Amino acid sequence: MTDWTWEYDPSEEYVADGLAPGVVAEVERLAAELAALGVDAAKVGRPFDREGGLREFDILGGRGFISFLSVPRHHCVYICNITWYG
Repeated sequence: MTDWTWEYDPSEEYVADGLAPGVVAEVERLAAELAALGVDAAKVGRPFDREGGLREFDILGGRGFISFLSVPRHHCVYICNITWYG
C-alpha cells in the first residue's frame, strides 16, 4: 500500500458531470487502484511506448476511457477526463 491518493482535476463536477452513477463508481474504483500502484501508475494504459504524461485507460469493457496524470511529486493520480460511449 502506498501513501498516494487520487483526485479529479479540475473538479468532480467538471469531469464526471452527467455520467451514470455506475460509471462514476467504476472510475473511482480504478482511480483508487491506480493510486495504490503509486509511481508505477505512470506505466499503466496508453501510450504503450513510454511512461509518464497524460495516460489513457479503458473502462467497462472498452465502452469508454479515462485520461489521467500520475504526479510523483504530489503522490497523486489526477483523473482529468472521462470519455463515455455508453
